[in-house]
Amino acid sequence: MNWLLVLAGAAIGAPLRYLTDRAVQARHDSVFPWGTFTVNVAGCLTLGLLTGVASAQAHLLLGTGLCGALTTYSTFSYETSKLYEAGARAYAAANVAGSLAAGLGAVWLGVEASRLF
Repeated sequence: MNWLLVLAGAAIGAPLRYLTDRAVQARHDSVFPWGTFTVNVAGCLTLGLLTGVASAQAHLLLGTGLCGALTTYSTFSYETSKLYEAGARAYAAANVAGSLAAGLGAVWLGVEASRLF
């Protein structure tokens, strides 16, 4: 049963990642990977919110399934590498620093918000 929850969450998370990435990138005329940045920060916030307020089944569905398919370390790494190789080293550094700071901040915010429930 647990794998079905993960599968269901991933079936929502993967298309949501793709659609969000495309929508965000279409609004920004920049080489910076705003779409990947957005889905990763949103996933961090969601995982933070799940902390302490969700059942084990909700963690499988939303944490492992949805957030696992929504967020993407591999694309973040690839896009950062491509920025660096293209000579956009400042963008590459900003992507690393910004993703780390925003991701940790989003998790913290989610955890703090979950304490209100």
